[in-house]
Amino acid sequence: MNDVYTSKRSVLPEEIDELNHVNNIVYLAWIQDIAYEHWNVLTQNDPQTDYVWYTIRHEIDYLQQAVLGDEITLKTWVGETKGVKSIRHVEVYKEDTLLAKSQTTYCLLNTKTKRPTRITESVLKILLPQK
Repeated sequence: MNDVYTSKRSVLPEEIDELNHVNNIVYLAWIQDIAYEHWNVLTQNDPQTDYVWYTIRHEIDYLQQAVLGDEITLKTWVGETKGVKSIRHVEVYKEDTLLAKSQTTYCLLNTKTKRPTRITESVLKILLPQK
């Protein structure tokens, strides 16, 4: 596993659905939020203004429920990255219990042309610093 980035949050009232647990769409928002957060941390000293990540696929496995007031830990890391695509993994925990896990495929786009662009060595070093 590559470097893991962690973020914590509490379940808010507006994240609860009619079944009294966190709505599935909230997990998707959390997944997107931590990916954005992690990218900003990775690029804080080297902004990559020529590029933007575009989501092309989400896979989410919902394993357990989260409810109002739960303290949630999100963990993310970058997986296979080649060509124009990069896989990002996210796991959502309540204490030691895995609530959900996801795999999202992103495509790197050039900000000017909005077209897919091959992941450069500089971007690869940001995403996978040990490589």
